[in-house]
Amino acid sequence: MGKKKQKLVLPPELPPDVPDDDIEVSDEDLNFVKENSEYAGFVSNLDTQSITKHVSRVADAKEGALETLYEKRLLKKLENKEKEQTALEVDPVDALPVKTLDGKLYYRRLIKEPKEAVEESKEGESISKDLLRLTKAEKRAKFKKLRKEAKKQAKEEELQTPLAEVLDEVKKDLSEEEANETKKYKLAELGTALLADPESNIKHIKEMLEMSKDRNSAIVILSLKSLLAVFKDIIPGYRIRLPTEKEQEMKVSKTVKKMRYYESTLLSAYKAYLQKLVTLQKQIVYQRVAVRCLCTLLAAVPHFNFRDNLLAAVVNNISSEDDVVRKLCCTTVKSLFTNEGKHGGEVTVEAVRMIADLVKAHSCQLHPDSVEVFLSLSFDDDLGKQEESEIDNKAKNKKSSKKRKGTDEPNKLPENDRKKTRKEMVSKTRDEVTADFKAASHAQDPQERRQMQTQTLSAVFQTFFRILKFAARPLSEASTTSESHPLLAPCLDGIGQFAHLIDLDFMADLMHSLRKLAGNGSKSEGSSENSCQLTVSERLRCCIVAFKVMRNNLDALNVDLQEFFVQFYNLILEYRPGRDEGEILAEALKIMLCDDRQHDMQRAAAFIKRLTSFSLCFGSAESMAALVTVKHLLLKNMKCRNLLENDAGGGSVAGAIAKYQPHAVDPNRSGALASVLWELNLLMKHYHSSVSAIATSISTMHTTNSQVYHTHVSPQQAFMDLSQEKMSLALSGDVKRVSSKKRKGTDYVPIKVGMDLDLSNQVEENDVRKKLTEHFLLIRDIQENERLRSELDRTKRSLDLYEQYKRQKKTKTRK
Repeated sequence: MGKKKQKLVLPPELPPDVPDDDIEVSDEDLNFVKENSEYAGFVSNLDTQSITKHVSRVADAKEGALETLYEKRLLKKLENKEKEQTALEVDPVDALPVKTLDGKLYYRRLIKEPKEAVEESKEGESISKDLLRLTKAEKRAKFKKLRKEAKKQAKEEELQTPLAEVLDEVKKDLSEEEANETKKYKLAELGTALLADPESNIKHIKEMLEMSKDRNSAIVILSLKSLLAVFKDIIPGYRIRLPTEKEQEMKVSKTVKKMRYYESTLLSAYKAYLQKLVTLQKQIVYQRVAVRCLCTLLAAVPHFNFRDNLLAAVVNNISSEDDVVRKLCCTTVKSLFTNEGKHGGEVTVEAVRMIADLVKAHSCQLHPDSVEVFLSLSFDDDLGKQEESEIDNKAKNKKSSKKRKGTDEPNKLPENDRKKTRKEMVSKTRDEVTADFKAASHAQDPQERRQMQTQTLSAVFQTFFRILKFAARPLSEASTTSESHPLLAPCLDGIGQFAHLIDLDFMADLMHSLRKLAGNGSKSEGSSENSCQLTVSERLRCCIVAFKVMRNNLDALNVDLQEFFVQFYNLILEYRPGRDEGEILAEALKIMLCDDRQHDMQRAAAFIKRLTSFSLCFGSAESMAALVTVKHLLLKNMKCRNLLENDAGGGSVAGAIAKYQPHAVDPNRSGALASVLWELNLLMKHYHSSVSAIATSISTMHTTNSQVYHTHVSPQQAFMDLSQEKMSLALSGDVKRVSSKKRKGTDYVPIKVGMDLDLSNQVEENDVRKKLTEHFLLIRDIQENERLRSELDRTKRSLDLYEQYKRQKKTKTRK
């Protein structure tokens, strides 16, 4: 059979090329595409941007850009060939090749790995092979070892970062310590150079000021102290006056230029140092050091420049809450008041005025030490008399000189007149010599001194009167903080001390204010409900000051002190031993009752009766002071001894009021002469031997046979003696308790109650010395232990760092 001829099937012809502009899309075509969107979806997923880029690179690219593109393609091909050469060809058996359309065979190739990766892969293969060979228990043990090693490596990696931080901190600390040591040595060198030759080395003072701005507090404190020593040594004994512009334009010698430069640099450095101290005193860390430097400078060089700034800084801290700062400032101001030869009294006037302004600004709410400073002031009483005598002598000399000028011509003068003229010339030369001597010796003119003292005295009394006026204000006008009066006690002490210098024009107001203050807090008729309440001690002080003022101005004053006696008579019942001060009560008894003054019989009897009843209720010291006063009053007033009689109705009843009224406010109306001193019978059985002895002596009035106290003993002395004895007995009891524990190893000496005070004081001193030595030894041991602990911590840290460094080295060597 013949084979049939196969017909060739030709592919369909392509559509003719039609330009895009000639193609028209009909609505039917659009509807078809929309209906059959599934078939035409691939068109929407085409990356048109890459197509356009590819086309733009070739079509619209420039010749230079095309060359660079071809070069990059060739480089990529070369790199691929190198990689293929380095790759390993796989055996044809392992993997089948790939045949391209050209008929070439391409085998799969592997890229060469580095040696470390190959070794690790080998190790992993060996480990896996070993694990396959081992049993389950051995596999677990090996896995545990691997885990431990991995954990160790992780810990070492974690330790590396803190070790670096610790090392950095140690390096910083060491560098800071070295820098501080160098700064200290530099401060010492600069200070010694300045003290050796200040004029040539005055530039170093600026470097020391710059070092005071350091961050380290120790360096700052050291620089401040060294600057203080330098300034105290190199500051001259005069005030520096800087040259004016005209003086600077004038030609001067080299020595003058050097001196001007030295003075200007010293003054600018001193000003900067004071500003630094004033700013540092507000910080707690540097407060005490800064205040100490200010106080020492003010006490050492009060004549130098910027004295007002120094004084203002010290006075502002005179009422500080810090005890050390306050005591420093108070002692400095007191030294200024006592040593007026350094400044001539000008600083005294300025300081007193500043303190007065401070009291006014703080409404009298300051520490008592700020006003107690005035008690160290001293005023000359005979200065005015010397001035008057000098003025009279000068006036007489002027009159005599005028009379002599009216005589004949000098050529025709007789011999007597010539002798007189010679004497006048000699007196003139002597006056000139004395004036020059005073100027050279810095002696102060008495008239200037008188003016300064009057200014200081007026400022002091202005402050005192302001405090009194503030204390006498009623509570409705005063603020809530004005209930306490801290400045009243030193104010009253100052008025009592300078009472002889008060002007008589102010005496009436002063006595009125004292009377008002003594009556504050009492329930008498004259006291108001809104008056401020004062303590018993403060009111007793007012009575004492009134009597001191009256006694110092006895010739010029005629004041009735009856109201003060009334207040004191009532204050005796309001006194409490633990609350009030017994020394003030004893002083009031001495000044108001025991001094040489003849009292009214009714008043004396009233005080005798009240003091005997008072001595029954309180301690031995107060009772002793009261009984001494009673004895003194009985010795002075003979008629009051009728109180010692035991007849019915007492002794003399010839007074205005025969009946005794114990609750009377006025001592003149109490009718104490109609009573009997029955309290003495109880006081004779007092537990204290001194009180019982004086009670028996009063009851019998045998003054010559008094066993303990005589008439010349004051209530103050009696109170002090018994209070000191009480303190010594209490301390001796403590010594007994302490020594009873140490009887076995020491010689024990028991202290009796009747032993002398000298022996008890000696025992007290020995006990206090032992306690202080034990205390300071303990403190020293604590400080030594702290130092040793800090050194031990440092050594431990260094050893730990060294061990960590060794571990790091071992790990590096293993790798």
